[in-house]
Amino acid sequence: MKVLRIIPVLFLCLLAGPPAASPLKIAVNSTTIESFPVFAAADAAELIPVPNGRAAMSQLVTGAADLATGSETQALINSVTEPRLRIILTLAECRYRIVARGSAGIRRISDLRFKKVAVTANTSSQYFLHRMLLSAHVDEAVVQMVALEGPDMPAALEKGTVDAVAIWEPHAENALRALGSDAVVFEDASAYTERFNLNTRTDVLANTEKRAAMVGLVRAIVRSSAVLRKRPPDLISSLSPRVGLPDKTVMAVWPQFSFTASISGKLRAALFEVEPWVAATQKRSPRSRDDLAALIDSSILSAAERR
Repeated sequence: MKVLRIIPVLFLCLLAGPPAASPLKIAVNSTTIESFPVFAAADAAELIPVPNGRAAMSQLVTGAADLATGSETQALINSVTEPRLRIILTLAECRYRIVARGSAGIRRISDLRFKKVAVTANTSSQYFLHRMLLSAHVDEAVVQMVALEGPDMPAALEKGTVDAVAIWEPHAENALRALGSDAVVFEDASAYTERFNLNTRTDVLANTEKRAAMVGLVRAIVRSSAVLRKRPPDLISSLSPRVGLPDKTVMAVWPQFSFTASISGKLRAALFEVEPWVAATQKRSPRSRDDLAALIDSSILSAAERR
């Protein structure tokens, strides 16, 4: 009788087939427009919305997520403690802006001397300010940096708590609107252009099922990115709510973005350029070009493009 009870169960299991593979878990910054390609393409994945790139990378480092979005600064910062981190795709490139109060006597970058400038500490925001000051031959020591999160910057600027903010979108645009005619804007793509990437770990890459799922995901991202480049209105209205923004704000800052869905030599150059700053903040020696090149794994993109 025991055998008779077991056989039907086994038979049903055989009919059902092997258990379905668990979906990829992607920690995605739910406050930035750079995340649009992931939101547009990740129907079969489990998204973990987080408020910033630091939180996304934390999910990846702790193993709570298989992939995470984030700038090249976050990849460099986190890869020291988690050397298995790999960049598998650049989702977007974005130009940052410094928005300052003209009434504070700011007309050029050099006028930031002795002024209060808001940055989000240990992120691409702070690195952007570093590069902009360097380009104007301004010593960082004479600038009073104020640590703020991006969403808090426009109000601080409007109230006069700070004299300028150095930040990504949409916070720069919101700061500009808050100041109105008093706003002075500085940007320089050659000083810094963010590379916003999709990151994973080598153990995830080595998992056959997850690797196949990543190839499908990247293929979908490449397709959605092409639509974002050629026909942005087709997707903006459905994607804007995913990052809590009205369409008009997204359209206002759209020229700041390029949805590349690629891995280019610019990424390698950016890693080498940013690494000394990251090393200084972590009080260590910069890594070599070969060490930094190893952070990039183009095999998923190559597989996605072959099919």
